[in-house]
Amino acid sequence: MSFSALTTAIAVAAAPVPSSGAPATVAAAGFESTTLDPASPLVEPAAGSVGVPVPAAPAQSMEPAPSTEPTESTVRDSLAQFESKVPGPAAVQGEIVVTGRRPSPGDPLEELNSTAFEATQSVDKAIVAPVAFAYKEIMPRPVRMGLRNFLHNLGEPIVFLNYMLQLKPGKAAETFGRFAINTAIGGAGLIDVAKRKPFNLPHRRNGFANTLGYYGVKPGPYFYLPLIGSTTLRDFIGNRVDMFLLPMAFGRQFNRPEFVIPVAVLSELDHRIEFDDELTAIRATRDPYVAARTYYLQKRQAEIDALHGRKGPTVPVIVPGPASSDAAPAPIPPAPVEVIPPRPDLIRQ
Repeated sequence: MSFSALTTAIAVAAAPVPSSGAPATVAAAGFESTTLDPASPLVEPAAGSVGVPVPAAPAQSMEPAPSTEPTESTVRDSLAQFESKVPGPAAVQGEIVVTGRRPSPGDPLEELNSTAFEATQSVDKAIVAPVAFAYKEIMPRPVRMGLRNFLHNLGEPIVFLNYMLQLKPGKAAETFGRFAINTAIGGAGLIDVAKRKPFNLPHRRNGFANTLGYYGVKPGPYFYLPLIGSTTLRDFIGNRVDMFLLPMAFGRQFNRPEFVIPVAVLSELDHRIEFDDELTAIRATRDPYVAARTYYLQKRQAEIDALHGRKGPTVPVIVPGPASSDAAPAPIPPAPVEVIPPRPDLIRQ
């Protein structure tokens, strides 16, 4: 086979397959193709090749038409082009795609925290709240107030120590005076004598978590833990330090289960009664978990700011919108800036 015949065969083999009624050429190795008119006689082939008669196209069109038979490469290219132009689910016009709440950088375990929050709310509605309000109805208010005063007095040494660490000797002295007066003439703190005239020494809460925040330690990631509730890494560590210091101040007997368990249960019930208004407002929002997180973080920041003197009488806490579009927004009651929850050992964070 000559070199020209070989190149001609390769070129013809690579050409598109003609459609029906179009002129076609057929070539194989060692053959040259030619085009014949149906009425014309057999054309003599060129030297070294064999002619194959093929029906010719009409006289008005001698150009071959593009092939309509898809090849494997054509199909693959078409699919790739189609997939690149098909919009994803979020891009379909008129479709609403629910992607969940917006991620919060300060809440890396949001899914786990949200699950713990929902489980806690279910337990609260089924068990804790009914028991707490039954306790409120059964137990006389003076008895409940006496227990609350006793727990406050139990935490006064922790408050005193942290005011000293924060270089606030005035408030530390007032705290020491409260503890001495209530312990001596208030029945070990069951009666808050110190807040009355002529002493006028108000109760303040403080703890190591506040000391860390006072010196610029950031809250760190947010957590919602069973039996503890909302907290951050800084607050969790600070409150564990308070729990460690309490037995050192009063002795190991205050860390025994027979004392810790009943007092912790009664303290939790009392705290649940106090927190009912805030919890009701939180549950009325569109996303109660985000509302609870927002309330806690803003309240804690207000308490740290109060230690620096950056405070007003109260700090309003803004939470997300209502649970339904028809309901009015459910604001959270303002958080008193002087209420700083260290809750040592027996008191819920």
